Amino acid sequence: MKFVIYTDGSCLGNPGSGGWSAIIVDCESGEIEELKGGEKSTTNNRMEMTAAISALKKIPNDSTVELFTDSAYLKNAFTQNWLVNWKRKGWRNSTGKPVLNQDLWLELDKLMSTRNVNFKWIKGHAGNVYNERCDEMARDEATKFKNSR
Repeated sequence: MKFVIYTDGSCLGNPGSGGWSAIIVDCESGEIEELKGGEKSTTNNRMEMTAAISALKKIPNDSTVELFTDSAYLKNAFTQNWLVNWKRKGWRNSTGKPVLNQDLWLELDKLMSTRNVNFKWIKGHAGNVYNERCDEMARDEATKFKNSR
């Protein structure tokens, strides 16, 4: 099965209230599914990662995925071997400090091991209809959590 996924994360303050969203396009059926959520206190990177995790959990193992993100942090972890190096160094980054968001990286790594995922960077706010929709949903979720008690 083949899927295209668009993801985005938003944070009002960093840290602050955050929202995430994903759009999953089933390339065989043409079905489109929107996912979204948020947290009261989080960071933009955690929301970007949560969007990818949530989308990957919804698609079957052994699927082929093109995942579009405007987050270089998320894309580069997989395309520039950051994740491989972090694991090899005992979850330490290039400066020797503990890798942030290790819990989410571990979850993403597990999901990636059973799916063929090709990460693609997309410029945010550049007119791509799916990226713009994800941005809108993520911002709405961040606002909703900011206004919640």
